[in-house]
Amino acid sequence: MRNIKITIEYDGKDFNGWQKQPNKLNIQGTIEKAIERITGEEIDLMASGRTDRGVHALGQVANFKTNSNLPIEKFPIAINSNIKSSIRIKNAEEVDEKFHSRLSCKRKTYRYVINNSKYGSSIYRNLETHIPVKLNIKKMKEAAKYFEGEHDFKAFKSSGTSSKSSVRTIYKAEVIEKEDDRIWIELTGNGFLYNMVRIIAGTLVDVGTGKIEPDEIEAIIESKERQRAGKTLAPQGLFLVKVEYE
Repeated sequence: MRNIKITIEYDGKDFNGWQKQPNKLNIQGTIEKAIERITGEEIDLMASGRTDRGVHALGQVANFKTNSNLPIEKFPIAINSNIKSSIRIKNAEEVDEKFHSRLSCKRKTYRYVINNSKYGSSIYRNLETHIPVKLNIKKMKEAAKYFEGEHDFKAFKSSGTSSKSSVRTIYKAEVIEKEDDRIWIELTGNGFLYNMVRIIAGTLVDVGTGKIEPDEIEAIIESKERQRAGKTLAPQGLFLVKVEYE
């Protein structure tokens, strides 16, 4: 039996998240049905992690087992021809049978995109969050560094988190000023709690508007109190950029 690893890009706007659910359009189920049409097998597609409704991916990773003899380079073409154009398989490779897209994962990078222009965009409205109040990017950059390292991120998770521990390591936290009044908040870590990236982004926005000072971040983390952190920003600004393995 072959173990196939695929890298996936998707626009999450039309989907009710990654996870397979009855009577709701989802990414996992859509890809599974396409693979079943190609291989004639009922397969179980395992992802590096779930993304919520409206969240996008540039480099989601998933794997599945199959007895199909289809050449590996044909898998992306075959799957893409059987799914909506809002999902694209970017790559496929045959991996060791022990590889598991979630359990083998070492790092993930997420990006939150903010349009900080006065009026926002009609074209990109489903791919970013519009915040018309001018943000202090210098202070946001300063605040972001407090998230780096191993911390208990209990203050930055929504209820419903299934993880027993809220301790995570953030290897890099950056606020990047882009063209056209856009701001990227990028976080690379060994794992993320439910809505953690969107809450950190919301907290950094509060820093940018002056509601929170950069040096208050450390105390907010140590408090482990959700109400002290910022609000959970909307899902459409969030992208899973890449998943890394050793």
